Amino acid sequence: MQTAPTRAAASQSSAQSPIQSPAQSLAAPSLVHTLLARRRRLAQQIDFPVLLWSGTAKSRNFAANIYPYRASSHFLYFAGLPLENAAIRIEGDQLMLFMDDATADDVLWHGPGPSRNDIAEQIGATAAHPLKALADLGQGVATFGEKDETVQMLEQAMLQRSIVIPRHGVRSNQTLEKAIVQLRMIHDEGSLAAIRQAIAVTVSAHKAGMAATPAVLAKQGIEAQVRAAMEGVIMAHDMTCAYGSIVTIAGEVLHNNHYHQPLSAGDLLLADVGAETTGGWAADITRTWPVTGKFSSTQRDLYDVVLAAHDFCIEKAQPGAEYADIHQIACQIMAAGLVELGILKGDPEALVADDAHALFFPHGVGHLMGLDVHDMEDLGDLAGYAEGRGRSDRFGLAFLRLNRVLAPGMVITIEPGFYQVPAILNDPKNRDRYAQSVNWERLEQFADVRGIRIEDDILITEQGNEVLSRDLPTAASAIEDLMMNLKQTAAL
Repeated sequence: MQTAPTRAAASQSSAQSPIQSPAQSLAAPSLVHTLLARRRRLAQQIDFPVLLWSGTAKSRNFAANIYPYRASSHFLYFAGLPLENAAIRIEGDQLMLFMDDATADDVLWHGPGPSRNDIAEQIGATAAHPLKALADLGQGVATFGEKDETVQMLEQAMLQRSIVIPRHGVRSNQTLEKAIVQLRMIHDEGSLAAIRQAIAVTVSAHKAGMAATPAVLAKQGIEAQVRAAMEGVIMAHDMTCAYGSIVTIAGEVLHNNHYHQPLSAGDLLLADVGAETTGGWAADITRTWPVTGKFSSTQRDLYDVVLAAHDFCIEKAQPGAEYADIHQIACQIMAAGLVELGILKGDPEALVADDAHALFFPHGVGHLMGLDVHDMEDLGDLAGYAEGRGRSDRFGLAFLRLNRVLAPGMVITIEPGFYQVPAILNDPKNRDRYAQSVNWERLEQFADVRGIRIEDDILITEQGNEVLSRDLPTAASAIEDLMMNLKQTAAL
């Protein structure tokens, strides 16, 4: 296995799509054709009718004060619009829409909207009915067994049962789940166009964060101000965040959701921020940059180790490749780089076999991406793991989210990282187990590196791959140059 740091030569055959509004995307003439093609592909895998629910809004503390609504991803895949309190029945290439028209009170408080029939025309429904019609027209369908309690009550009341697949005679939806996994895992042109939109906005958001950082530092501001600059770009394009943004100097906290810490010279800022279109399609990009605009020598040394793993994994993300092998490549390169820096001691392959690298790189190298930023993980490991494969309990593999052969049409992330997590490094069991593998004194010289992650979104193609997020640089010198240029532009 090659372990030397290698820069990627990933394919860049397709141009980045310009940023468009989500409304333009949803209103595109190809929407009806895209949804019809998805129904037809589903019909090739199952021969029973399916009912999918959009979901309902949830109150924060009183009925009129709701959390931001997000429709079910499985519903969005086949309906295309973020409808609320709606259902669709799919059988063959036919689609029935079930939803109630707005009441007078709805119009009073929220304004007029399209009618049920207007929406049916937009999505190419063959029929449209009020929700109560499900009592007659929703019989004999397969459903997912909704987690939404309100939907569960509606389903039980209208269908007189929760989950039904008549052909199989069992209360299970696994056949339906597997069919939809196969469809959603291989992206069509409609989904790729939407993902490109989300990525284009996300790239702009990261540049805005880099541009804002020097001013925030100068004013002794906090992480939240950089976050605001980034999320402001996403909001300005009428998109939302695909997940809770991570914008932090505490990069060792993998899913950090706090933004109160002040920026100080010498800090690295880790920003894991992604936009989501109104149709639900996600982006997921992480960059790590020095708040002063210049990496220290120790920061740059470790950054280059992570970048070498990132680049080589992208190079190896080809059709037919095992994603688990790509993760192992990341581990191997990380271990080799840490040995070269004197942090780890010994043979890189032996260190990886003993999971010593996981002291600093405890998570998997990436995941599927699409309508969900961790696509279809609501189905557990059904999408991420090929049939017959299961999670390892090894320290270095337990958090691997994807274990499949890569195929054209998949969109994945590549996101290796280096973290100094106190709970891991100060664990007496780890200190004892890896006493001979880690040069703890040498590690102390890298105290200005709390966490580094570099993440890009990759489309697997017939020829190799396309780095969809390539417009945002990754090399340390390129990030320094970008921050300098952004600072100069802001000063004009």
